[in-house]
Amino acid sequence: MKADAIMLHADDNVITVVNGAAAGQEVHYFKGTELCSVTTTEEIPPCHKIAIAPIAQGEHIIKYGEIIGGAQKDIVVGNWVSHLNIDSLPRDYSRELG
Repeated sequence: MKADAIMLHADDNVITVVNGAAAGQEVHYFKGTELCSVTTTEEIPPCHKIAIAPIAQGEHIIKYGEIIGGAQKDIVVGNWVSHLNIDSLPRDYSRELG
């Protein structure tokens, strides 16, 4: 079976769907060598993120093994993760690069 989405880091709680997905579609991705799947709860546009774990309001969205934002509301497995439900979080880049 081939993958429909990309997991960029083992710690990620989102994956990126390559060609988009319809609501109720099973999307496959590799976590290391393990083939995993998630069923979408809504239509996901191409190159957008899907939650692969529940993310409570205020918890971090993790992609690339890094925090890319915070959940504005509870996000369930299979939800589209986008600008509609992510808050930007302040970062201290000088400490991260130092």
